[in-house]
Amino acid sequence: MTEHADDPNGERHAAPMVDEVTDFEVLEIALRELAIEKGLFTAEDHRRYTEFVEQLGPVPGARFVAKAWVDPEFKRLALQDGIAASREVGIDWLHPTGFGTPSDFTALHVLEDTPTLHHVIVCTLCSCYPRPLLGNSPEWYRTPNYRRRIVRWPRQVLAEFGLFLPESVEIRVEDSNSKHRFLVLPVRPEGTEGWSEEQLAEIVTRDCMIGVALPKPGVTSDIDRPVHRAVRPAENY
Repeated sequence: MTEHADDPNGERHAAPMVDEVTDFEVLEIALRELAIEKGLFTAEDHRRYTEFVEQLGPVPGARFVAKAWVDPEFKRLALQDGIAASREVGIDWLHPTGFGTPSDFTALHVLEDTPTLHHVIVCTLCSCYPRPLLGNSPEWYRTPNYRRRIVRWPRQVLAEFGLFLPESVEIRVEDSNSKHRFLVLPVRPEGTEGWSEEQLAEIVTRDCMIGVALPKPGVTSDIDRPVHRAVRPAENY
């Protein structure tokens, strides 16, 4: 049913579909229509890509990590050539347009954790992120406080995520950019001996592959984290 709004004269008008169109939305529409007009891509290309992006999720990355845990040859490939390894788990970074997505044409680096080394990823400039593997980035990943604080006080910020690492574990922060993407390969947790690749993939959450959580038996989804004031907030943002 179409919603209507009454005016003082008794006439009924269709309610606006959106409250406000932002400057960024106006710019996107203008740029998209110009690109279509110039033949850079078609409206159908845009539709297919939009549908592709909207259905992205972290499942491919979870399969990637689980396979690396159980297959030494695949793990070696993953550490040497992340893009080639992605194809082995069904992720073609050129899909579906044939000419690339915003996460194409990059060097994918797989960061292997050890019992004494823990990686965490960030994009200090914006929100660069391996979307074909991890899906769309979470909102907190794009916030100025995370981007600026994780490189300054990584141990404290990880503690705010509920990840408390002993001082004996080195924390290494890797900064993504337009040419380089990262995926964390966490240590396989104890208590998963004999598990199948499918069972292992279930406990590899998005946060584990960013590095703000560790995989644990029984934990199959990212924790819904409450918002709270930072102890050392990034100022002027």
